[in-house]
Amino acid sequence: MNIKSLIHWGHDQLDVAKSIDFVGPLALRIYLFFVFWTAGNNKLAGFEGTVEWFGNTEWGLGLPFPELMAFLATWTEIIGAVLLLVGFATRYIAIPLMVTMLVAIFAVHWPYGWQAVADLQSPGVTDATHEAIERLGRARDILREHANYNWLTDGGRYSFVVSNNGIEWGVTYFVMLLMLFFNGAGKYLSIDYWIKAKYRPQD
Repeated sequence: MNIKSLIHWGHDQLDVAKSIDFVGPLALRIYLFFVFWTAGNNKLAGFEGTVEWFGNTEWGLGLPFPELMAFLATWTEIIGAVLLLVGFATRYIAIPLMVTMLVAIFAVHWPYGWQAVADLQSPGVTDATHEAIERLGRARDILREHANYNWLTDGGRYSFVVSNNGIEWGVTYFVMLLMLFFNGAGKYLSIDYWIKAKYRPQD
């Protein structure tokens, strides 16, 4: 078998996976459902605090019309989560959800760099990362001295980390939404697919 034949054979094998290519969008939708459902309900449960955080210029986001902005962000996430889960209006709801991610990236997480969790082995290490790791080390020393550290970490099964609050997760969710925006909810296991099959079968 020559190189050309081998390449064709490889492509043929990969093409078999196209019959289940709906699994990818479905996985993205289920994953993002939990992300936005949790975020939206957390905002709703503490809505007064959410409004204050949106509007406060000293320690919050300093956004105009904080009541309206908090309302829109909260219900975009809650309703968007449900729409993603069932695969209805997926490409449409991806747009406002991407906007919420952009607001989170630039208004909340941007000053802290890339990393979501401080880790010297990850990209985007800054002086703040080194400082966070130093503080984490000191905190672990205190726990080892004054607490049952083996129980707290379950013999190494769990470990303590420091949130760096960077843009990593926001960018990750944005990219996942971008994929759904361009490619849709996927075949078979989405309402969008069956609506399109009924009303636009020629596409």
